[in-house]
Amino acid sequence: MVTAPAIQHPLRDSKFRSLWIGASLSWFGDQFYLVTLPWLVLRLTRSGVVLGLILMMAAVPRSILMLMGGAVSDRISPRKVMIVTTLMRTVLVAVTGTLVWAHRLQLWHLYWLSIAFGIADAFVGPAAQSYLPSLVEPQQLTAANSVSQGTMQFITIVGPAPAGLIVKALGAAWAFFIDAFSFLFVIAALWRLPDPPYIGQPQSRKNIWADILKGIEEVSRDISLRSLLLLAAILNFFVAGPIAVGLPYLIKQQFASPAIYGTAVSIVAAGGLLGMILAGTLKRGRRGILLIGMCAIVGLCTIVVGFIHSFWSLLGVLAAMAAAAGFANVHILSWYQERVGVEVRGRIMSVLMFATSGLLPLSLATAGMLVQRNLQLMFILSGVAVLLVTGFAVLNAAIREII
Repeated sequence: MVTAPAIQHPLRDSKFRSLWIGASLSWFGDQFYLVTLPWLVLRLTRSGVVLGLILMMAAVPRSILMLMGGAVSDRISPRKVMIVTTLMRTVLVAVTGTLVWAHRLQLWHLYWLSIAFGIADAFVGPAAQSYLPSLVEPQQLTAANSVSQGTMQFITIVGPAPAGLIVKALGAAWAFFIDAFSFLFVIAALWRLPDPPYIGQPQSRKNIWADILKGIEEVSRDISLRSLLLLAAILNFFVAGPIAVGLPYLIKQQFASPAIYGTAVSIVAAGGLLGMILAGTLKRGRRGILLIGMCAIVGLCTIVVGFIHSFWSLLGVLAAMAAAAGFANVHILSWYQERVGVEVRGRIMSVLMFATSGLLPLSLATAGMLVQRNLQLMFILSGVAVLLVTGFAVLNAAIREII
């Protein structure tokens, strides 16, 4: 009996390892930016409204240009797109740090910085997700996504504290300089890596809007892609807003403690990390059934959150919900990367990103309106919506039979 050769872990591959190290160091540097920007805005204006506007300035171009970002990655090269956008970020952050150091920073500088970062995110997101499959084998994708996303989640947990200490000890300018320096690691990694194999081959150059429509048509024609896209969009829409808006509201009502809220946020992050790690360790099999099970757990936990009065019970439910969501997101992303053709991968990954993260502002606004009316009702409606789409997935052979 011939046994199948063992699948090598992606970290044993020098190309993936190089990109992973560079991206991880860059993401750690980003924590300095993410901590410093809100603090700097509030120091300049003492206005939560202005802070919200500046953050929105990044979210709007990110959502509007995301589909174009995928099309550009397919036309040029996701590697080149990542290099150019990262160089742009390096210059922007370094200039901002210089303005802070010279005491010449004005509020309008931060508005333009936020807009530019939103534009860069719209292009680098689809590029990164479409480039990874060209570095590893299809059977390594789940483990590669688990390592990449799990590392980012871990850095998100541990990174802000040292970033805050640096800001306090050295000032905001140095925080921006550290972030700018960290970008050089991922640029150096990308510079040594190859383009995807299709780059350089003759291709017809249609209008960019035709390219975007082709990506949308590819998803709409494939029932499995379309069905899983709906599942991912509903899952993120009905969970992201309620957790971001409803959780602090719930903890303020039940426990009136910012320390408890901080602990809950950490538990959500840790639960998501656990789910991402588990996603990378389990062998591929009945992936569709696993995804349905994870979505059911998320839906049930969302309903239960609204009725919990015990702190420890709340932490347990949040950890289970975050782990299930993290597990599902890794497998959905990996299956999409395996399923789609390399020539349209950037466009289709941008459609997936738009259907999930692009709807976040609407999810937050909806949750904000519902939470003012009835907190428990918001969690019930959100959880029921997730369970309904999970029931749709159970009846849908295209999702059940995903392997």
